[in-house]
Amino acid sequence: MKASLAAVPAAAARGDVPPHLWDGYDFNASPPVRERLNQGPFDVDQDAGWQTVLYTTASSQPVRNPGLGLVGYTWEEGGPSLAARAGRETLERHVEKMASLPFVDVLYIRCDWRNVQKQPGRLDLDPVWALTLDAARQHGRRVAFRVQLSNTVFQPERLAMPDFVQAAVPLVKIGRMREKPSGEWTEPRYDNPAFQKAFADLVTLLAERFDGDPLIEWVDLMQYGFWGEGHTGGFPNPFPDYPTAERTFVQMTALQLERFKRTPLAVNTQPDISNVGNREVIDMAVRGGAWLRSDSIIVEEPVQIEMLANRPAWLAAILEDGYFRKYDVDAIKVGAAGVNELENYMLHVPDVRANYWSLWTETDNLARYNERYPRGFRELRARLGYRLRPAWVWQRKRYGTSELIVAISNSGVAGVPGVLWLHLESPDGKVRLRGALDAGHPHGGGLREAAFLLPAGFVGRAGLHAELEVRPGVMRPVAWACEQPVEIDVKPYDDPGWRKGV
Repeated sequence: MKASLAAVPAAAARGDVPPHLWDGYDFNASPPVRERLNQGPFDVDQDAGWQTVLYTTASSQPVRNPGLGLVGYTWEEGGPSLAARAGRETLERHVEKMASLPFVDVLYIRCDWRNVQKQPGRLDLDPVWALTLDAARQHGRRVAFRVQLSNTVFQPERLAMPDFVQAAVPLVKIGRMREKPSGEWTEPRYDNPAFQKAFADLVTLLAERFDGDPLIEWVDLMQYGFWGEGHTGGFPNPFPDYPTAERTFVQMTALQLERFKRTPLAVNTQPDISNVGNREVIDMAVRGGAWLRSDSIIVEEPVQIEMLANRPAWLAAILEDGYFRKYDVDAIKVGAAGVNELENYMLHVPDVRANYWSLWTETDNLARYNERYPRGFRELRARLGYRLRPAWVWQRKRYGTSELIVAISNSGVAGVPGVLWLHLESPDGKVRLRGALDAGHPHGGGLREAAFLLPAGFVGRAGLHAELEVRPGVMRPVAWACEQPVEIDVKPYDDPGWRKGV
């Protein structure tokens, strides 16, 4: 007896990824580690004498490392800054001001599909793209982006899709707008073959242009619904049934994971309030190495907070909150404890071990806010993400030569978003050793030890530096968050500092 897919009850289709706690859950998705360093245990019966040759002090100064930082928006779902929208400043001036803010690490574009493509087979990037990329190069910033398939801001007059897609795809009215009573929210039939063909073209073009570009920090997955967040609020979805919706977005997620191999993707943690398969999408994305993001921090469901806080250690988390996006210091309330409401929001971000906090578009307000309430940005820049240093380095006698054991400390709140590589090199370049730690290590607030066996007879100085492998084979340099230079003295065996081994 045969049954059609449409006849399968919606509840049965939900069984693929049942609800679960993320704490302790096995995603079985740890990135592969090549040239793995020995990470212990380093017991006393393994050496013939040892000494501590270096120990460093943690620094609280900001570090501009890959995988962490404060995110300034050059464009959001409504456009650039309010001043630029009103014609009081040029787009060029807005982008330059954002890139010039000393506390901004990443420039972010959130735009509609029509802002990147006007016709099939090619990208037609709006001017904000070139301006943002140029400003990032000039000021030493990185860039991230999201292309929205749906956006409420310009409806009903204009949808997020390019005209050539809109003309070919059925549209579904899903409900009346509160803001514009005469209009209705409209969503495309994402499962329509014409939409899927155009979407595959878009993904391929974006990947060809941006995947592996060293300026690009991450790319948000293009997900269902309003602003690409995986929902349409309290309105129904445009699909005929749940299996069609889930199948469509599993297919769209798989395509993006397949195309973007060298730049991290980020998946929104939105619960499946619109019945489109978000649990399956999120599970697929995490197993494919995607980072996590949430578009709020206080008014968020408990399930999202648990997900973010207990995600796999090798994945970054991106947080924002649009309630105070203007950063208007005159409108922000200060509570009885002397903590303003926005500061209370942003200082919850370390509680979920996040890597990024988003600042939106208003550069003048951001500068004024930082001047009046400096604690929030200062604390985030000192705690967000990972902050690494070689806290101890020991030298010991082993196998007739010296072995260096380094203890890498992480005083940040998050694990390393990828695989950390350590490089040991003598000044003359004759000794060059390298190897990798296990993915995600050291975790936030933790330590990880690793060993380098030196060539026989080597005595002298060596430098230790680090790189982050953000995706397989894609390396980014990492700055140590310590106050001392990381130069190690490898001492001769007759040095008086040696302790007796076993």
